[in-house]
Formats: sequence, C-alpha cells, structure tokens
Amino acid sequence: MILTLRSRLTAVCFINTKNSTRQIVPRSLRTISLLNFFKKEPLNQKPQPTLNQDNLFHPFSKSPFPAIIARGEAIKSLASCPVCASHHDHTHAHTKAQPRAIAFQCPDCGWPTHCTEEHWLADNDHAKYCSRLREVNEDEHDLRSGRRLREFELPGPQDTESAISFSNWDVFWYTRNYPSMDTERSRRHASKLLTYPITIGSVIHQYSPLTLGNQRLTPEGSRSLAALRSTLHGTTGTPETEEASIDKPQMRIFILGARAESSLPPHVWEQLTLLFPAALFHLYFIGPQVSLPKPPATPTSDPISGTATQSTSVSPSSQVEASESKSESPLSAKSEEEEPVYLPNVYEPPTPAPIARHKRTRSSIERYGVPSYTIPYTPQLTITGMRCNYHEVHAQFQDTFDPYTDLFFVFSPGFGFPSPTSISDVTGEPLLQIESSTEWGPVLPLLLATKCPVFVTGFSPTDVERDVTSLSIAPGVAGEFDWVITPGENAFGSEKWEVADFDPRVMVKANWGIWGIRGKRRDVREVWESNII
Repeated sequence: MILTLRSRLTAVCFINTKNSTRQIVPRSLRTISLLNFFKKEPLNQKPQPTLNQDNLFHPFSKSPFPAIIARGEAIKSLASCPVCASHHDHTHAHTKAQPRAIAFQCPDCGWPTHCTEEHWLADNDHAKYCSRLREVNEDEHDLRSGRRLREFELPGPQDTESAISFSNWDVFWYTRNYPSMDTERSRRHASKLLTYPITIGSVIHQYSPLTLGNQRLTPEGSRSLAALRSTLHGTTGTPETEEASIDKPQMRIFILGARAESSLPPHVWEQLTLLFPAALFHLYFIGPQVSLPKPPATPTSDPISGTATQSTSVSPSSQVEASESKSESPLSAKSEEEEPVYLPNVYEPPTPAPIARHKRTRSSIERYGVPSYTIPYTPQLTITGMRCNYHEVHAQFQDTFDPYTDLFFVFSPGFGFPSPTSISDVTGEPLLQIESSTEWGPVLPLLLATKCPVFVTGFSPTDVERDVTSLSIAPGVAGEFDWVITPGENAFGSEKWEVADFDPRVMVKANWGIWGIRGKRRDVREVWESNII
C-alpha cells in the first residue's frame, strides 16, 4: 500500500521494551514538520542587488538608474565634440562653423563623447582616457547596485594598545581595523568617502607622514604642529582616553569654502575624532555653498479647532509608516518629479542638497547672524555650518584665535582660477579669485593675521601649482607668510576619478595634493645702545 504524503510524514515505529515503549523516528523525517508548509517567508530577508558585479557596465542612455541617464543628457547639452573643436581651432576667425554637441556614446566606456560615430573613430586620443571613463561608469552603477557596501561600514573607537599608521591608505585601513578592501573599486569608494576627515587627521596627528625627514614639513611648520599636538595628544607616556580630554580646550577646525565636505554625514566626520581619543573638536563649515539641514517638520493645522499644533514625538515604527504613506501619496510623487534628478557640474560645483536633520540639530542664526546650524553630535564632536563668506563672520572669532587650538583647511579653493565676477580696472581681464574682493581676496590676509596654520589641497599637480603661483601676486599675501608644509602629493587623496560634465576628457582626483602656510612671524629684538660719554 502506498502511503500518502501526510502518512509518510507522520509514520513512526514503536518498539516495546521492558520498561517503556520507545518511539523511533527515521533520521530523514525528524526535522520535517507540517508547519513548514505553512510557514511565512521571513520579513527581514536581505534585499537582492539590482545589478550583479559582472553586470555593472551600461551605456548612460540605457542605464537602469534615472540619475545616470540624466547625467548623460546633461553632458550632451554641455559638452562639445573634441574632433569638431580641434578642426574649429585650425579654421579662420571668420568661419561660422562651430563644434557640434555630443550625441554619440562610446560603446567601450558608455559615456557620450562625440557628435557622430565617424568622429569617434577618427579620434586617436580617446583611447588614452576611455578606460578611466569605463571605470567611473562601473563605479557609479556599483554605488547604486543595491549590494551591501562593506567599505562604508566604519569602525568604532581604536584600541588604546594599537597604534595607527598614516603611511598610506592600505596601512591606515589595516591599523585602524576597517573592513578589508578586497577590490580596487572598494578602495576608490572608501577613499572618496574618507579623504576629507583623514586628510585633516594625517596632517595634525603625531604620526603624520609629513615630516622634516622627507622635507615636506618645514622648521616653522614643525613649531606650529607641535603647538597643535600638545592639545591633541596627552602627555608622553599617558594613555589617550576620553577622560584625558576633560580639562582640555576644544580644537577648532575652520573648513572654508566648504561644499561636498559639508554634506558628509556626522558619523563620517566622527572618524576624525576617533584618531584623537584625548581631544575635543568643533568643526566649522563656512562658505556660500554649505549644505544646511532640512527644515524641521512644520506645524500642522487642526481641522476641528483650526489652530496650529506642534508635531509630537512618535515611535520609529510610526515614522516609517508615515514616510511610506507620504511617499505613496500623489502629491509627494508630483513634488519628487519636479526636483531635478541630476545637477550638472559646470565649472563651479552646485550647492549640495540639504542634509538629513539630526535629532540634536539646532539653529544658530541668532548667534552668528547668517543661515547656520549646530549639531553637538558626541561629547567629542560638535559641528557648525554657516552659509556665508568667511569675511562676514570673521569679526566674531578674531579675538579668540589661538595657534595651540585653531587651524584652517581649504579644500580645492581655486585661488589661481579666474574670477567669474571680478574684472581688473587696468587690463579689463578677469582677476584671479585670490585677488577678487568678492571671493578669496579679503579672506587670506585675515587668516594670515591669526598666525594659525592654513592648509590647502588641490585636485591635480597643475591645480596645486596654479594656486601656489597665485600667492606671489595676491595683495596682502605675497611676502606675508611662512611655509608650514611644502607643496606635494597627499597620501590620503581620493583614488576615484571625478569627470567634468562640460568635457568628459577632464578628470581629477579630490585632494590629490596638499600644502600649508601661516602668517609670517616677526620676532622683536631689543638693541642695546651703549652710552657714549
């Protein structure tokens, strides 16, 4: 007789023994239960990636992600064909022919690069940068693929018995207990995320790779950094713990002209403070393109009484349900459609989108008089952002600067670039940004007057050279500074290529190089004159 499925699952054998009856269940049936057939799928299943690692390459126009499609359209509207441009350069001035807009996508890199396939085939220089463009293409799709990005899982406090090395990214990640960076793509993602906080940490840490021995640090710079490190680190031989920071002043880091760095989540900037367990930090993001937090929830009107009621605190589950219902509403969907999917990067990067509002975020406009916020994120870290030019708020700090606790960082400021707003009255040509009264002109003399170190980065060797050369012609700067760090490569620059939308041939790496200066010190010497009788 053939048993049914139900009888098979419940079939057992009974063996009578002297004292009891023992039930024997076949090994293959012991773990089987009828409940398994009706068991629901677990709710916390891991989401499946949208793209696999072997399927990351997609031409921009056929990308599964709207932001990448929109970027391709932006490039087509901004960039011109390089072959047409080279032909146009060799024509006479009265020729009406103009370079045509890009319309053809390279099948090897997926980027819009030329106006036609014929010009793509005729361009012998495209092969020089095609592999880099394909690399960026795959990186952008990987970030949106939906896989678990382990390279963004940041470590917690450092073991007090373990030293951190700043030799390079690999050694730093290893000694700082970051997840293993198994691929070059993971390295590029992680280095781009961490380049801003770790660049700062690698300069001011006592184990900095910039030393007198490799001639990157000058004797004047050694004295400046020694003053800062006396505040950052504990007394020699004492453990660096959070308790050691109780009687220390805050280390103030002013990041001027902040853009992308101001939009990083606070927990990324916390990686800087974890390098210095015995120090307190206050970061100031100051610049006209600083990201501000999203506005708080607006008061809702009671439909019965007609009075406004303040929103009350709700549980996280309620917040999730509310956000889901909001995203499903047609009104919110319409507003999302009105927002641009991608903002092109044209010469001057666009202002980053508003950052998420932390629960401790508070407005600081009453204190500084400009759109601003403050987040006391941890006992070690406070973040303040101000959307304004630095010279507008300098007066509020000018009497408080101390070379032992204060320093300035300026990431890729473009000192040597022509100003888009200021023109020379003599030559009629654009002034450099370091000379412009609406940009860096009034700022650098103020920074040098504080005698605090000023560290500057550049996105390429040419950019570093351009900015350094501009110092010699800037009024109030030329001859008024000492070198702290000589210009050179930054070991903690981003390893990811950033491509310009107005010309895909232009590629740079954030924070490639670094240098530093401070206001010139003029020691007063007393001259004793002997009395002649």
